[in-house]
Amino acid sequence: MRTLPNALAAHLEGDATTTCHCWRVTRRDGVVLGFTEHDHDLRFDGTDFLAASGFQAADSEAASGLSVEAGEIAGGFSSIAISEVDVVAGRYDGAKVEVFQVNWQATDQRILLRVQEIGDVVRAGGAFRAELRRLTHRLDQVQGRIYGRRCDAALGDGRCKVDLGHSAYRGGGTIAAVLGETRIRVTGLDGAVAGFYRYGLFRFVDGANAGHSADIEDHRKDGDDVTLSLWLPPPLPLAVGDAFVVIAGCDKSFGTCGEKFANRLNFRGFPHMPGTDFAFGYADGDTVHDGRALYE
Repeated sequence: MRTLPNALAAHLEGDATTTCHCWRVTRRDGVVLGFTEHDHDLRFDGTDFLAASGFQAADSEAASGLSVEAGEIAGGFSSIAISEVDVVAGRYDGAKVEVFQVNWQATDQRILLRVQEIGDVVRAGGAFRAELRRLTHRLDQVQGRIYGRRCDAALGDGRCKVDLGHSAYRGGGTIAAVLGETRIRVTGLDGAVAGFYRYGLFRFVDGANAGHSADIEDHRKDGDDVTLSLWLPPPLPLAVGDAFVVIAGCDKSFGTCGEKFANRLNFRGFPHMPGTDFAFGYADGDTVHDGRALYE
């Protein structure tokens, strides 16, 4: 149960109130921004809450228990507060949002209403709408490990231990032609076999998308032409001449782990786990059930 501070409770019991909402946004890169629907800037807890941000509350739902609440905030892009470039670059994805009710005449009279995370952000013209998710939405996410044939480590992490800094797993070049929003013809990767960078990482070195990374869907070769397909389009349009680096990808299979990365000892899956067809099978005169490995 939430308990109101005595001073704020006394104010709310009065005939007229002077309260407003404030939002404190903490991005995953550590940047903290404050916004308020009041017509003057406010300051408390070491944060400046800007009135010129255009922030305003939209529809919201409240529920008890562990159900997932949904809400929205909306506003206009501002060079002082939120820029369209930052939103497009995903700098607000997963940001923590603290919602306060504050007496703007005495900001020490306030209460934290809820803590949420920013989900989907929709842009339309010079404005945006951001979904606010209750923290209980994390309960829908997988926690811990799941038994499966495929590896559940991220390529190059502390469990995988593949050194992605090695030149054998990296490449680079420039965009030679833009074939679509997510498909490009490139130079500099002639020495790599087709598919080597499939499921890998593409990082822009310069150009409008400098610093942005994208997942690679496919890597193909057709004669001397090398094409890459990205899963999603980058924030800004692709351009001929943009330089990039790529990192090899992994399909998480035991065969790829050994043949491509010589890393079978660190494989984090269960390749010998029997499938449903074997688990529901029965002993007969034709099937071999001698305990041998199902995957060689």
